Amino acid sequence: MLSEKSTATVRATLPTVGAAIGTITERFYERLFAAHPELLRNLFNRGNQAAGFQKQALAGSIAAFAAHLVDHPEDRPDVMLDRIANKHASLGVTPDQYKIVHRHLFAAIAEVLGEAATPEVSEAWDEVYWLMANALIAIEARLYEEQGVLAGDVWREWTVAGRIEETGDCATFRLRPADGAPAPAFRAGQYVSVQVELADGARQIRQYSLSSAPAGELRSITVKRVQGDPDGEVSGHLHAHVREGDRLRVSAPYGDLVLDASPDAGGTPLLLASAGIGCTPMLSMLEQLAAAGHRAPVTVVHADRSPAEHPLRDDHAALTAKLPDAAAHFWYESPEPGHPADRTGLVDLTTLPVPSGTRAYLCGPLPFMRAVRTQLLAKGVAAADIHYEVFGPDLWLAQD
Repeated sequence: MLSEKSTATVRATLPTVGAAIGTITERFYERLFAAHPELLRNLFNRGNQAAGFQKQALAGSIAAFAAHLVDHPEDRPDVMLDRIANKHASLGVTPDQYKIVHRHLFAAIAEVLGEAATPEVSEAWDEVYWLMANALIAIEARLYEEQGVLAGDVWREWTVAGRIEETGDCATFRLRPADGAPAPAFRAGQYVSVQVELADGARQIRQYSLSSAPAGELRSITVKRVQGDPDGEVSGHLHAHVREGDRLRVSAPYGDLVLDASPDAGGTPLLLASAGIGCTPMLSMLEQLAAAGHRAPVTVVHADRSPAEHPLRDDHAALTAKLPDAAAHFWYESPEPGHPADRTGLVDLTTLPVPSGTRAYLCGPLPFMRAVRTQLLAKGVAAADIHYEVFGPDLWLAQD
């Protein structure tokens, strides 16, 4: 809980800091990478740094955390903290790195705010930082303990047991532990980090959802080749260079977009909404629901440019069909002849029945998830029952 004195200071300076937070985070990253270039090469996503996405996500999380402390002093934003901590754990972040971040972040604050960064202001925001950092450190320690690893020691060698070309720009990699030991358990919806060494020697990391059944002997990730400005470094490397028999450095599984494991969850109606490669965690969830004998209604929603670009389309439909009370609804911007007109274009849930008490899981581009969430709220789905996963930096908070 933020002290009374700091609460007053943060409340008074939140507009000023919030207005400057983008510049502060920009200077922070410049300082951090000048002092520790290895972090940009081997930990941070260079593509997101170049595009400014990571800066936006950091700014949004700091501002949201501070605002929550001021407006809701009796609790903390655990959903946001859990999402960040899971991402950190998948990267192998350690407690000592928070001290490095603190040093360069507060140097950037002093530089950008100038005389406005009085000792009182700096002390109050220092308290905000360490409340957030220590909460994350504690959650990450629990996550590491649950996986039976030391802090940061999340990496393991895996062998590519098979590769399947799903679409023109999506490939599935089937993986097994290279040491022959059992694959670590995971919950449907979780992801792993994959680290590859690129041509310039950098060891870049990206997260990919596990699309296979949690109980299987192998693990599957489906990777979409990112094309744009810049092209995806890791996805491009995987598509161009990784074949059956090769080895990959893969983290333990993490992620907070998981199905409710409580005993009465089998009676809860579910809605699984995805777009593009966002279908991958949904396939794992469908596998788990079928294995668990889930009998409540399940509504499956997916949006894509065309059937040919829909990754794992046949599996998406077949897994839905395994459930006794489930229906799949696929929207395509460029459908095949005969595709229903009301399933053409962007997802529109107007005519789709959504049972009372539905719990929804969303994964896909941010505009898609915002649109679906808005429609679900209009249909009476409780905000607390709408959960989401973002591939890459979480810009939802930065844009709220």
